[in-house]
Amino acid sequence: MARSLNISLRNTVASVAIMVASLVLLPQIAFAAEPAIAIPPPAESPAAEARGLQKVVIAGGCFWGVQGVFQHVKGVTSAVSGYAGGSPEQANYSAVSTGSTGHAESVEVAFDPKIVSYGQILQVFFSVAHDPTQLDRQGPDVGSQYRSEIFTQDEAQAALAKSYIAQLDKAAVFRGKIVTKIEPLKTFSAAEAYHQDYLVHHPNQLYIVYNDLPKIDNLKRLFPDLYRPTPKLVADGA
Repeated sequence: MARSLNISLRNTVASVAIMVASLVLLPQIAFAAEPAIAIPPPAESPAAEARGLQKVVIAGGCFWGVQGVFQHVKGVTSAVSGYAGGSPEQANYSAVSTGSTGHAESVEVAFDPKIVSYGQILQVFFSVAHDPTQLDRQGPDVGSQYRSEIFTQDEAQAALAKSYIAQLDKAAVFRGKIVTKIEPLKTFSAAEAYHQDYLVHHPNQLYIVYNDLPKIDNLKRLFPDLYRPTPKLVADGA
């Protein structure tokens, strides 16, 4: 019941935010509804593409939309919504939603680097999946659990993420400074079943329509070579 109330509250907050935005505040909070910007890719070593299946855990606001974006990226073999940054014992929606557990709503992205590189994953993350200049929030969702963060698997992933952020900040491609955190992944816990494939199952929900479906459209527009029309769902398996 508590989980249902949390989701209901999120949708209610989003609905109120949308109504207010339509009157006076649209330019300030409508990032998700605005066209995404095209940003340059990072410089990658060819050796990065020689390894086998890779994973990275990323956080960029509500995991519904982030998962939805990467499920449409060619070469992504799975995108699972979950929790990272806190202890596994508190990795549940009710606890994480309080903002007191240290977790971030995250997505574990597994990908085949022969089809899509880690650098391209980062490029989609920064340009389409979320706004990396929003600190401890994303659109109508406020709290450290909605922070922008990359939980890396190894030093190579961390180094490329750090250099890419420096590259983007130097080029001033965003209106504000990137606040994305980078730290080694300790644990990732998959979210409850009802959160998986949420965007696909609820395409007409107001929160999804306003905040997340535009991200899918921007992925298709900005990265047509990476976009696949049929998403790779958790329900489909590996």
